[in-house]
Amino acid sequence: MKKTLLAEFTAREGAEAEVARMIGDYALKVREEEGNIAFDVYTKAAHPRAFWIFEVYRDEAAFQAHLNAPYGGPFNAALTPLIEEDASVLTFLDPLV
Repeated sequence: MKKTLLAEFTAREGAEAEVARMIGDYALKVREEEGNIAFDVYTKAAHPRAFWIFEVYRDEAAFQAHLNAPYGGPFNAALTPLIEEDASVLTFLDPLV
């Protein structure tokens, strides 16, 4: 079964360009993961400091491989001081049909 989630966070005032650069670089790496199906990055039209990342992985094992990728920890450590939340807020999604 696919693993689908939405990751959300808000860039601190003045940090949105740096966050956008970082998440763009990170997205290129994640999209190369064998089990990644989608890693789509958005900002909210009415609030451009709000970032939403829609992620889909082949299955739980692929998601776990993503979590254990060597570039994930450094990315999150660099992101944390640039966002308003303590970390990305993750919402796991289940398909209806």
